[in-house]
Amino acid sequence: MFRRLKQSGVVPLHGLNYKDKSDAAARWLDEMGDPYTRTGADLDGRVAIDWGVYGVPETFVIDAQGQIAFKQVGPITPAILETTILPLVMRLRASPAAPPDAGR
Repeated sequence: MFRRLKQSGVVPLHGLNYKDKSDAAARWLDEMGDPYTRTGADLDGRVAIDWGVYGVPETFVIDAQGQIAFKQVGPITPAILETTILPLVMRLRASPAAPPDAGR
């Protein structure tokens, strides 16, 4: 699903390598296809704890202010992509971004 989403160019995807050694993760992405614009590493699991991850896979949609707009626990299916994630991305793109000092 992520490779298809990358090909569409609708939204950039950022991946987080969760507790895998970097070379193993790179090899897996080379074999399976790398859909990510950027990939980070969470070697000790601290980022996952900070984000409230309790099982993989988990997918997050982040808004223009850097806030979590949606969290999907489990795999992304065609139905979830088409009925939940893509409509949310379109709504987020259509809504005006809050000014950087909003809420201060």
